[in-house]
Amino acid sequence: MKYMLIMRASQEAVERYAELDFEAIINAMGAYNESMIKAGVLLAGDGLTDAAEGAVVDFQSDPPIVTDGPYGEIHELFNGFWMIDVASKEEAIEWAKRAPLGAGNKLEVRRVTGDDDFAEYADNEYVQKEKEWRAAAEG
Repeated sequence: MKYMLIMRASQEAVERYAELDFEAIINAMGAYNESMIKAGVLLAGDGLTDAAEGAVVDFQSDPPIVTDGPYGEIHELFNGFWMIDVASKEEAIEWAKRAPLGAGNKLEVRRVTGDDDFAEYADNEYVQKEKEWRAAAEG
């Protein structure tokens, strides 16, 4: 099963990181990523730039409203993610608990939907195309 580990930080965590040696952070994250690669569970992962560089497209109206960053409270934003493939939610949680994050950080663990979630719609044209697209991408 695929899970996404979504990293969120509080203002406390952001301030704490500003005081840390950035190379030490890179080394800790690199070692964590390497452990997931060696275990064969890491599918993808990246950090995100500051929300000030982003935008939100809000579909409350037609046409959608675009708001440039920064936007939202810092604890509402996510700063990075890992995509992992593990046997269970419990295993995903165990990997999340090993992340080199300190006080003020949280990792949200969410299962990524798969073919079984759409079994009722197996004959749908786009459900079929999605399977083909995934197969081609894995290629």
